[in-house]
Amino acid sequence: MVESKYMPLDGANAVSQAMRQINPDVVAAYPITPQTAVVQNFSQYVADGLVDTEFVPVESEHAAMSACVGASAAGARVMTATAANGLALMWEMLYIASGMRLPIVLTVVNRALSSPLNIHCDHSDSMGARDSGWLQLYAETGQEAYDNTIKAIRIAEHPDILLPVMSCQDGFITGHGVERVGILPDEAVQEFVGTYHPKYSLLDTDHPVTMGAWDFTDYYFEHKRQQTEAMNNALPIVKQIFREYEELSGRPQSIVDMWGMDDADYAIIVLASTAGTTRTVAREWRARGIKVGVIKPRVYRPFPAQEIIEAIKNCKAVAVLDRAISFGTPLGAGPLFTDITSALYNEGITGLPVVDYIYGLGGRDTVPPMIESVYQDLQEIAATGERGALVRYLGLRE
Repeated sequence: MVESKYMPLDGANAVSQAMRQINPDVVAAYPITPQTAVVQNFSQYVADGLVDTEFVPVESEHAAMSACVGASAAGARVMTATAANGLALMWEMLYIASGMRLPIVLTVVNRALSSPLNIHCDHSDSMGARDSGWLQLYAETGQEAYDNTIKAIRIAEHPDILLPVMSCQDGFITGHGVERVGILPDEAVQEFVGTYHPKYSLLDTDHPVTMGAWDFTDYYFEHKRQQTEAMNNALPIVKQIFREYEELSGRPQSIVDMWGMDDADYAIIVLASTAGTTRTVAREWRARGIKVGVIKPRVYRPFPAQEIIEAIKNCKAVAVLDRAISFGTPLGAGPLFTDITSALYNEGITGLPVVDYIYGLGGRDTVPPMIESVYQDLQEIAATGERGALVRYLGLRE
């Protein structure tokens, strides 16, 4: 373990500090609120000569990811950042990056998608990209945003994965919120991420390869099967990299954070910053003798189904908090809820009542009394045996 230097940093600056320490070969980016500070800070490091990175300012987010794809195919270590409509504009290139097995790391500072126009946090942007073939990590704090950025490089570039990674944090809440963040020594980070040695490179003229080729009915299916196999087998490797980083930093690094789940009767499952609010309420309820727990997945793709099922299978009732809606699902249930209930069904667990709460869309505050109402609902469900509404809403005006 090495000692971290603690600094007051917002989440965006924490990520740019991690990028500075990683010193990628290429960063291609276009500004969009609330991500702008990530690449703005990093561009200053480039201007000051603190990194060797080729910084490519482009005309759009589609162009940013296009440039990243080209640079990564050429053998470079590549990073970028975006949010919301910028991620949506990258859509075509997200699939090209993952289909070409390019280990690009993308910071997403989560923001609501238009329309109506909104620049504040929800998870509609990254959740819309959950099936694009990218691994996804979610951060509760600026510290986790920093840590996840460093781990993401090792994950993406692992020879048995070679898939791009999104490292997500909540816009404005952590992206602009200043917290105490522990920064590892530069040399420790550089040793942890190592030097990227691509197996294939378009610039390796002695060993020519074809990338992004026409792939008609003869091989496309097989290539997609290979891609999903890499994703399906990634979780043990991700766990190992998390363990190595925990040994380096001294900070706990689990793919699914648990609080109070050893004997919880009632559990809330939630991603990112709202986990902190939920944990605060859970501590108060525990002090009153009520067995409540909190589960926070740090890794969302690949989905850590077994870890979550094992944690909740003995609960009396479970709530899932979704900061996004999947339009057209039963009653507009959120993506985290549908993943969890599908996993439970696949394991033959059908008697556990699970309800979904849509919350915080467009950056609406989620305050402790709302979380208390969720735990109260779970108690009522367990007492009456009646689940009631499958999908509910926190903080929605009637």
